[in-house]
Amino acid sequence: MSNELFWLALLLANFLLILVVYRWFGATGLYAWTVLAVIVANIQVVKTIELFGLTATLGNIAYAGSFLVTDILSENYGSRAARRAVSFGFLAIIGFTVLMNLALMFTPSAQDFAHESMVTIFGFLPRIAAASLIAYAVSQMHDVWAYAFWRKIFPGDRTIWVRNNLSTLVSQLVDSLVFTLAAFAGVFPVAILLEILLTTYVLKVIVAVADTPLVYLAARWYRRGVVREVDVEAP
Repeated sequence: MSNELFWLALLLANFLLILVVYRWFGATGLYAWTVLAVIVANIQVVKTIELFGLTATLGNIAYAGSFLVTDILSENYGSRAARRAVSFGFLAIIGFTVLMNLALMFTPSAQDFAHESMVTIFGFLPRIAAASLIAYAVSQMHDVWAYAFWRKIFPGDRTIWVRNNLSTLVSQLVDSLVFTLAAFAGVFPVAILLEILLTTYVLKVIVAVADTPLVYLAARWYRRGVVREVDVEAP
C-alpha cells in the first residue's frame, strides 16, 4: 500500500473511533479521546513522510480530530464543555512530556534494548510539546470561540457545516503556522519547512471538510437521545 492509502485508512479509523467513543460514552468519551489524540499526535509528528509528492509529518489526523471533538461538544453541550476538553488536552501534553522525560533520566540496565529508541523519539519531545502547548491553546480556544460566534449568525441545524468549517479552517491555519515554526524552525531547511507548513495545513483542511458529516451525525444522535452518557459515580 502507498502512503496515501495508509493515510486514508488512518483517517477513516480515526473518524470511526471518535464516533464509537461518543456513541457509547458521550461527552466523557470525547474528553478521554482528546487526551489520547494529543498524545498520539505528539508522538507521530516526529516522523516525516512523503505524501502526495510532498514532505509532511504524521500526527495531522489525530490532532485534527481533536477539533472535531471540540466542535461536537460545542454543538451538543456548549462552549463550556468544549473548553473543558481543551483543558484536558493541554494538561495531557504537559503530563506526557514530564513523565517521558523523567523516564529518559533513568540509567538503563545492561539488558535494556529500548532506551536509545526512546531517546530518539522522546528526546525531541520538549520542543514538540512546547510548540504543541502554544499552538493547541491558541488554536483550540479560537475554535471554541469561533464556533459559538458563527452559531449566533448561522443558528440552524442545516448550517452546521458553515459554523463547523468557518471555525475550524481558520483555527487550523493558526495552529499549523504556530506549531510548524515553533517545532521545526532551524531543524529543517526553509524550503522543507515551508513544504511541511503547506502540507500540514492542506491535510488538516481535508480532515476538517471530511469530518463535517460526523458533526451532523453526532448532533442527530444527541437530539434523538441515543448517546449513552457516562458519569463518574460516587462510591
